[in-house]
Amino acid sequence: MFPNLLNQEFQVNKPGAVWVSDITYVWTNEGWLYLATVMDLFSRRIIGWEMSKRMTKDLTITALQRAINQQEPQEGLIHHSDRGSQYAANEYQAILRSYKMTTSMSRKGNCYDNVCIESFHSVIKKELIFHQKYRTRKEAKRSIFAYIMTFYNYKRIDSSIGYLSPIAYEKKYAQRMNETNRFEVLLPH
Repeated sequence: MFPNLLNQEFQVNKPGAVWVSDITYVWTNEGWLYLATVMDLFSRRIIGWEMSKRMTKDLTITALQRAINQQEPQEGLIHHSDRGSQYAANEYQAILRSYKMTTSMSRKGNCYDNVCIESFHSVIKKELIFHQKYRTRKEAKRSIFAYIMTFYNYKRIDSSIGYLSPIAYEKKYAQRMNETNRFEVLLPH
């Protein structure tokens, strides 16, 4: 299998250095709905997700493709997940290799190795899912999509990133980088 390169080091100093991924499940009156997510560990922003009634490699591949479309990976990006068959699948690993991402996987049975994405799944369940009684998977999908896109990424503050939302944290970083670059231009060479 693959080594645990992340090794519970959850502080990242720039966007696009580490992505973490996992799958969780949501009950509806039609049965289970599975949610696969990809998070940029730097800002804790959810950059890719997919939902399906089946927990297959296609679920995780679609979430990964959405993450790639949202934030093109730079060579050397670490992609961390658990050891699930969906993440170990040849097709999934081929996509990671094609973008020169490095695979990292949690140690067997150790949820603490992927705690940041596990924490997001806990948060979305406590703040949204457990307060709902979804009649259909379609209803659950709409609700979860709205939570991620209009609340979590833009408004929900996180203590690990200075009590800012993921988008606000990324904007603050970009502003700091712009100011640093502007200052360097002014320095004599």
